[in-house]
Amino acid sequence: MSTSDLELSFIQPGHALYPAELELRFRVLREPLGHTREQVLFPFEAQSLHLVAHRGEEALGCVLFNPEDAHGGRLFQMAVTPRLQGQRLGARLVQTLEEELRRRGFTHVHLHARQTVVPFYERLGYSVYAEPFIDVGLPHRHMRKSLGT
Repeated sequence: MSTSDLELSFIQPGHALYPAELELRFRVLREPLGHTREQVLFPFEAQSLHLVAHRGEEALGCVLFNPEDAHGGRLFQMAVTPRLQGQRLGARLVQTLEEELRRRGFTHVHLHARQTVVPFYERLGYSVYAEPFIDVGLPHRHMRKSLGT
């Protein structure tokens, strides 16, 4: 299955694609850890920017950004449906989000990467800082990137 025909849309909670985004995040990020659907929600969902890769009403990838101040914030809940992983959809999502953040005047972004995906983010220009930590029962690393201008 190709990813070239996928649309990328910025949405907010309440959008028609939002339930499909939540389901994707649950299936990819939380269900494999034995978590419930409720554990996919963050208190700052409504304040966050949601970018969804979709074909029609089917969400196939997503990445979110929570602004923490006027200059930066946290990328979180990056998910790509398993059948499309390894086809550069994740990179396309992150790069599209970064372009929008630059357009909005943000200068830096940070994230909490599962240890297994640190190389993915490093290829996109993110660097590891601080000590490893455990989140949702898995080793994670703090990563950051300057968006420049």
